[in-house]
Order: sequence, then structure tokens, then C-alpha cells
Amino acid sequence: MKKQIFLIVLFISSIGFAQKKISKLLKKYNTESIPYISVQELAMPESDMILLDSRELKEFEVSHIKNAIQVGYDHFDIESVEEQVTDKSKIIVVYCSVGIRSEDIGEKLKEAGYTNVYNLFGGIFEWKNNDFIVYDTNNEPTENVHTFSEEWSKWLLKGIKIYD
Repeated sequence: MKKQIFLIVLFISSIGFAQKKISKLLKKYNTESIPYISVQELAMPESDMILLDSRELKEFEVSHIKNAIQVGYDHFDIESVEEQVTDKSKIIVVYCSVGIRSEDIGEKLKEAGYTNVYNLFGGIFEWKNNDFIVYDTNNEPTENVHTFSEEWSKWLLKGIKIYD
């Protein structure tokens, strides 16, 4: 019993430690020009937010957050977003793997006149690390998460790591 309690405490501590490390990583790459929203805030059932996935199509097809619209990063097209999201005052949450690419896309959205843009802190990795469900290309729940690369996969603590 003591061993089980110890393992639970160790696991919970590792998630807290990972969040601090992700925070440090984001401070290294981001300017915080787009405010963060936590996975807990995003998961609120009453939320009327539009989710934009700024990862590439192959990442999105492995798994994504329910109802997300894949907009990509390398070939991001603001006109395509404007056709799908016509109300520029709607709350938009952009995410990627950990929150770096999504800040860049969030900046482009702000430049295009969107006024309520947020960056998901820790991205889909943080979402999955907090036991929230991700969906595959058939909109079925999955444990798979595309981690971009082997190097970036260290930030995903839960789920099955997929990378090319």
C-alpha cells in the first residue's frame, strides 16, 4: 500500500515538474504576445470557443482535440480561416504540440483583426497529460499523439507517442 501511494505521489509530482519545464520551454521560445489559456479552462463544458489546430495535417490526423479546425503552420492561410470564422470577436483558442507554433498563428489572427485569441498552454501534450480525450481522423477516441519528433516527444507523459 505504501509503495502504491509513493508511486501515485511520484507520478503527480512528475506532472507538476513537467509543467514547470514546459513553462521554461515556452519562455525560451515565446514572447507571450498571445495570452495563454489552461487546459482546465478550455475543458469547461459551457465554453463556446473555436479551436484551431496549428499543427500539420499528418499530426492532426493522428489525434486532435474534439471539434478543432486544422489550419496548419507551414501553409497557414488566413483567408481560409476568415471564411470559416467570420465573427472576429469570437473566442479562439489556437494550439499545437506544446504552444510555440500556435503563438505565431495567434499573432497572424490578431493582425487579421481577431480580438479574442488565446494560446493553449502546453498544447495538445498538456491536454493529454491531464487525461483529456483526443480524437483520431475518424473522430474516435485514441491514445495516439503525434509528437512532431523524437526530441519533442519527451514533453508527452501520457498516451502513445507517434512521430516520423
